[in-house]
Amino acid sequence: MYTRRDFGKIALAALPASTLLAQKKINSTIGGVLIGAQSYSFREKPLDGVIQAMTEIGLGECELFSPHIEPKGVSRDDLRKWRLTVPLDEIKAVRKKFDDAGINLYALNLSFNDSFTDEEIDHGFDMAMALRVRVITASSTLTSAKRIAPWAEKHNVIVAFHGHSDVKDPNQFATPEAFERALAMSPKFAINLDIGHFVAANYDPVEFIKTHHEHILVLHLKDRKRDQGPNTPWGQGDTPIKQVLQLLKKEKYPMRALIEYEYRGASDSVTEVKKCFDYCKEALA
Repeated sequence: MYTRRDFGKIALAALPASTLLAQKKINSTIGGVLIGAQSYSFREKPLDGVIQAMTEIGLGECELFSPHIEPKGVSRDDLRKWRLTVPLDEIKAVRKKFDDAGINLYALNLSFNDSFTDEEIDHGFDMAMALRVRVITASSTLTSAKRIAPWAEKHNVIVAFHGHSDVKDPNQFATPEAFERALAMSPKFAINLDIGHFVAANYDPVEFIKTHHEHILVLHLKDRKRDQGPNTPWGQGDTPIKQVLQLLKKEKYPMRALIEYEYRGASDSVTEVKKCFDYCKEALA
């Protein structure tokens, strides 16, 4: 079981010394809660556009959606070939872009699934190491988790599993029991709780965080309605975003709270993510 002290060590390990000392580091900690963004929020933008958007909004913490560095529009076989052959210096250059912008790259979001070969899994961890992150978040399955465990332990990288709301598929991370089964597989496994999907599956994220906070590294913030309802602009769904943020503030839980813009907004992604960030600021005022 992870303790708050363990999580603190993981948090510091994700920060290179150059970033810790950088004068221009963007500080998006509000009321003691570290707010950032999943780069999927800017999925229509190239990598440089993501960095520009986060800088403009003032978000200093990022979880990198792997398609932002992978080739687009290629076959599954070609994507696998790229993952196995990409020079790691190219991946290291991605980290430098974030460092130069004053943004801490905390985690790589690489969603291992049953189609991954063993070599592909191993190289995924190599990519994480090249990015100098100690956390991989993964929209994965329980069967894949069993295969991933040895590599997480080999590379000493935490894999935090991201949940969705498909409670009918027992292989998916959608229920508290699914997360608990994964945690029992490896000491290198943790939770990336998407509070919107959790609510859509009719679970209570506030209570889950209270009872599982020692295992939760990252939260994804979004608003959805219950009973498999849609994504909504923040404040219009059933997800207790404010209560979750206030819980983190009160209890000083060290987990990241990352905006994941997924609803159909009235404007561009920068404007909508800024609205979400303002919502966080108001909740934590």
